[in-house]
Amino acid sequence: MTWQYSPSRREFLGSVAAFSLFPLEVEKPDLILHNANIFTVDATQARAQAVAIANGRFVAVGSNSEILNLAAPGIRKIDLSGKTVLPGFIDAHCHPGSSGVDMVISVNCDLPSIAAIQAALRERAAKTPAGEWVLGSKYDDTKGAEGRMLTRADLDAAVPDHPVAVMHRGGHTTFYNSTAFRMAKIDEKTPDPPGGKFDRDPATGKFTGRVADEARALVETFGADPTTRENRREGVKLISKAMAKAGITSVGDAGGTPEDLRAYQDARESGDLSFRVYCLIVYPQLDKMLAAGLRTGLGDDFVRVGACKLFADGSISERTARLSKPYEGTPDYFGLLMMSEEEQYQRTRKAHLAGWQVGTHANGDVAIDQTLRVYERLQRESPRHDPRFRLEHCTQVTDSLVARIKAIGAIPTPFSSYVYYHGEKMRFYGADRLKNMFAMRSFLDAGIPATQASDYTASPFEPMMALQSQVTRTDTKGNVWGANQRITLEQAIRVGTLNGAHASYEEKIKGSITAGKLADLVVLGRDPFKEDPSSLVTIPVERTMLNGRWSYES
Repeated sequence: MTWQYSPSRREFLGSVAAFSLFPLEVEKPDLILHNANIFTVDATQARAQAVAIANGRFVAVGSNSEILNLAAPGIRKIDLSGKTVLPGFIDAHCHPGSSGVDMVISVNCDLPSIAAIQAALRERAAKTPAGEWVLGSKYDDTKGAEGRMLTRADLDAAVPDHPVAVMHRGGHTTFYNSTAFRMAKIDEKTPDPPGGKFDRDPATGKFTGRVADEARALVETFGADPTTRENRREGVKLISKAMAKAGITSVGDAGGTPEDLRAYQDARESGDLSFRVYCLIVYPQLDKMLAAGLRTGLGDDFVRVGACKLFADGSISERTARLSKPYEGTPDYFGLLMMSEEEQYQRTRKAHLAGWQVGTHANGDVAIDQTLRVYERLQRESPRHDPRFRLEHCTQVTDSLVARIKAIGAIPTPFSSYVYYHGEKMRFYGADRLKNMFAMRSFLDAGIPATQASDYTASPFEPMMALQSQVTRTDTKGNVWGANQRITLEQAIRVGTLNGAHASYEEKIKGSITAGKLADLVVLGRDPFKEDPSSLVTIPVERTMLNGRWSYES
């Protein structure tokens, strides 16, 4: 058994008998979970049957008899009937702030056809005042029945009189109607800005409606901001409740703003925050944070300021990531870089010198290489102890890039579910390139603590899907992509728990079921270690515990 105790008496506390000599050394538990199959992700005690919990923390972990012997009269005890228990999952890179508010203000365009999307937008437009935006989210061009992208003509046919913006679930492209372009005073004579692109019909030169990355800022220049303090708080309530249902107890919001930080705090104060959040702050907001004297690490166990977030390139699911070799079938297209290396260096340096952790969105090998050069230069010029540079996504790697990631101590957050969920998109990259994409085996073999990351809404956030995708490297149609990057189930669980805690400097307080750590855990309906790997995604989450209380019960 392990428990929380004074290090000066370590040698005396090896048993319950020893504990009885020093009753003040173990906090009296207020809850005991027993008769469980616990996989702790603690190397000193990999398996256990029971835990004692007090004031939101594990105070003892051990066998049924050891832990039940700690129970005083009246202590609540729950028999878990042999169910499998894991540490609460940590989604180290997702977008709960923006996706939560989308649940309140946007049309959900995760629909089976363009016709269905048109109908949903038309219905929303009928309820929207003239001149105001009709917004859509979670659209995915490869999931629809038509097998093609949404177009400006599709949107014009559905909603001719309101400006319409439908964001791809990947978050890097948006589809607009003609009214939106007209109201923004954008036309075919408008050049592509640095780091952005207006898609044009190759035959006519006319806008298709699809706009990528930095070019979107030229369109979304008018109209009132539809977000409010209240709908942001409501969004946090909705998304954190949904993620708790999936077994998630901590998230890294990879696109946060001061308004998101306030929304998380508002939700917490109203009792509606169902996860812990490490809120990365996007670079355009850095000056506000510096002026207020804020930096990475400020906060508490529930809401904490995270890294400064920068963007080096585009998206994998939307095919705008910057690659060294062209996309399959498009010999002259390599993707987009968001900024020059010198501009990226200056921005990263500003955050680095101010004491911030830095997380840079870098998907393609060109963007990863550029980002590593920036990180390496900063550590030569202005070295900091344990900066834990992050490589958000870090999708397409090479052996030399992996070696440099290890040398600088950077933390990749690769897409955990993309092989399973986005299998139909893998054809844009090809089987050979997939051997080095989402390269979890390469990272772990090199001793790099890569994390689990859904990038929700880019892919679903369910951790069981992530486990299956990483263990099998097989998509929903049975196609295998990059089998050489498979990892074991035990490794995948560690990636989704303890490694996520390490990415936010919190590995000493969460990420494993260890005495003294925060009491965050998930109870599963079946034992994943006895499951066919191809059915891990079907294992139900029965309960989720956050801070010693059930945040979800089925």
